[in-house]
Amino acid sequence: MAKRISRITIGDVAALAGVSVATASKALNGKHDVRAETRDRVLAAAEELSFQPNALARGLLSGQTRTVGLLTSDSVGRFGIPVLLGAEDAFGAGKMAVMLCDARGDAIREQHYIRTLLAHRVDGLIVVGESTDIRPSISRDLPVPVVYAYGASDSPDDVSFVPDDVDGAGQAVRHLVAMGRRRIAHITGPMDYKAAVDRAEGVRLALEAAGLAQTGQTLSGPWSQRWGRHAAEMLLMAEPEVDAVFCGSDQIAAGFVEAVRERGRRVPDDIAVVGYDNWEVLSTESRPPLTTVDMNLETLGRTAAQHLFAAIDGRATPGIHRMPCRLVIRDSTAPAY
Repeated sequence: MAKRISRITIGDVAALAGVSVATASKALNGKHDVRAETRDRVLAAAEELSFQPNALARGLLSGQTRTVGLLTSDSVGRFGIPVLLGAEDAFGAGKMAVMLCDARGDAIREQHYIRTLLAHRVDGLIVVGESTDIRPSISRDLPVPVVYAYGASDSPDDVSFVPDDVDGAGQAVRHLVAMGRRRIAHITGPMDYKAAVDRAEGVRLALEAAGLAQTGQTLSGPWSQRWGRHAAEMLLMAEPEVDAVFCGSDQIAAGFVEAVRERGRRVPDDIAVVGYDNWEVLSTESRPPLTTVDMNLETLGRTAAQHLFAAIDGRATPGIHRMPCRLVIRDSTAPAY
């Protein structure tokens, strides 16, 4: 019969360090009422014995369960999943357990999951929006800190992280101007989306700074390739001299490029095209591959998680924090001839 290997306990650590179990516990949990010399001795003993403290016991001592909730409403997952992946990376580094709940855009379902997560004594929540639209706060009556990611809370007292879509669109337009393009048009999604409004504002500001007027009116429609194709026909008929287009999504851009090619125009030779989102299923497979704006959603999620750690420790950072986007340059843009 194999000999059972006994588990190292805090009592073993205390004995080796020559202190009481209570003192060893305080030292290992970072309490301040332990002398530095004693703490060093306990930590050295724990390291020598390869002591791994029991998570439940540690939670009872600290009042924390080392568990967090991730609540999403993005049932499609196109934007929510990268945010969640980034957050999970940060939680893994901090050795936090993660409970994921998908409310699927349903307010009743969301309330059910909030109650479920609180029943499991989570230390905090990250709420991931299905769009960048402002959403109602859920923080007021909750006993744990909440951080909002991708879609900001409507309360200035909450902590929210969103992509800086105004500057993202500005980067796209500044790139087109740097490529020598001067007749720049804008095709985007529904203007009742905050993302569409912010990106249109970014276009306006960048063109104004360059001393250029936008070519034609902003064309607004669904976030779809079909709309991109239809918008291309409308734009080329109304503004045949257009030499660049900034599209509010990669779906719209992919449809636009397809329609332009069918009408005998070349991308980027005749018309340079920039998309948005860096959805690689479209942006890298389009012909030619799309120059596009990446919202850095994994970084956004990771940052939101790090700020949840701070909020759990009583160091919340209220307000809406706009995270930088980055331009990914591919073959759909080139200098004008």
